[in-house]
Amino acid sequence: MPHLNSKFYRYFMFFLGVAATIAYRIIVVLNHYSPRSVQIAWYIGTIGFVWYFAHRFRVENRRDRIITDLELVKKIENNENLSELERGSLVYVIKGLQTSLSKWNYIVIFVFSSLALIYGFLQDFLHLF
Repeated sequence: MPHLNSKFYRYFMFFLGVAATIAYRIIVVLNHYSPRSVQIAWYIGTIGFVWYFAHRFRVENRRDRIITDLELVKKIENNENLSELERGSLVYVIKGLQTSLSKWNYIVIFVFSSLALIYGFLQDFLHLF
């Protein structure tokens, strides 16, 4: 029966995604100060995103494979009884969706992308900073 990653690992991946997001978005500010800082931020962001999105791909792939291999959609649509393995696997998928921190990563990406865009616009077109 599948099991969720540990809470520690899930929080680690969440903060890794946040750090990568901030590192990429801060580049627009660092461009005006230090090429070395830009380079460091780029590496942090790139390595963080590669690791984070590889993790997300693995999680989504595992969920998809469980649903497909056990034909859970068909069985639920046909109101079939589920075996213990099928029920446990469905609980795993649902708990994973309920406790996933990825939606918070999307919010962080949106907020920091918006801030970077506003800063970049002000810096490049209005020269306010």
